[in-house]
Amino acid sequence: MYCQKCGHENSDRALQCAACGEILVPVTKPPMDTLPPAAPYAPARTHVVGPPNHLVWAILVTLFCCLPGGIVAIVYAAQVDSKFMAGDVAGAQYASDQAKLWSWISAGSILVIAAGYFLLVMAAVISGGSQ
Repeated sequence: MYCQKCGHENSDRALQCAACGEILVPVTKPPMDTLPPAAPYAPARTHVVGPPNHLVWAILVTLFCCLPGGIVAIVYAAQVDSKFMAGDVAGAQYASDQAKLWSWISAGSILVIAAGYFLLVMAAVISGGSQ
């Protein structure tokens, strides 16, 4: 048996190292059949994709369409990634759905306003032309 401190070879029944006096601890290996089976190799996931945050659309509708609805969309879009990274997958999906919904509401509201304005102008032109 080898001394773990100095590496001197001692007899198998020795209790102390003959060279340095270190107490020898016998080291035994467990039989191979008692070892647990090795786990199969699974590559580490480096990038997990969560729900889309729709932040670009929220910013665009805020700038070009409807400010109040766009701000609500931006707030929900900003919550998506942080909730997903915290492990709240359901909350991240809800925030993603709300950001998308408010982006559509904002975009739709500008279309309704533009159509109403167009009808108002047409009514003014028609009524002004009949006098």
